[in-house]
Amino acid sequence: MIRTYFNGKAAIWDEMAAERDQSKLRQMAARLDIWPGSTVLDIGTGTGVFLPFLRQRIGSEGKILALDIAEEMLHRAQTKAFDGVVAYLNADAAHIPLPESFVDSVVCYSSFPHFQDKAGALAEMYRVLRNGGSLHICHTSCREAINGLHNGIPEVCHDVIPEEREMRLMLSEAGFADVEIEDNCENYLCRASKPGGLEGFGVELEADIQRLR
Repeated sequence: MIRTYFNGKAAIWDEMAAERDQSKLRQMAARLDIWPGSTVLDIGTGTGVFLPFLRQRIGSEGKILALDIAEEMLHRAQTKAFDGVVAYLNADAAHIPLPESFVDSVVCYSSFPHFQDKAGALAEMYRVLRNGGSLHICHTSCREAINGLHNGIPEVCHDVIPEEREMRLMLSEAGFADVEIEDNCENYLCRASKPGGLEGFGVELEADIQRLR
């Protein structure tokens, strides 16, 4: 049902629902833990509204994997010509067609409420993230405004951002750590990380130093 809904809206999505304040998108992208040369998985990419801003963050050496369940949305994104920096995946967030530990960051911009199996999607995001990688669930409106908007649309009336306690529990059960949630009148941003990476390296390095003394 959700795939059918978004396929039906693809042709008018940019005019109907896309964030028109480019400064908000730029500011949000700047707050994400994404670095030049990174491989980023953008889940629920839609018509590619956020892709130009992610592209600025990764630079010429990075890569974006743009995933969406609605093929018509992806077709619209592809027409925006991102010069080979972006690869497109038509798939469900709960069944990501990528190997384990494949990406540095996962971004869900204006999409997480629409994941029908949120726990399954988070488990998949955790699986494809490298150790030390980061997850970002973000919107350029607050949780209350987004949920209120969706509640007024019959096809997506149950697609909401969970309350903070539930979000933290789902993320913890999926294996994520260092969860931070910011929800205010300007935006919604949930950050989390997959344990490992440089943190583990630092512990091992300190142990090696101690043994040498």
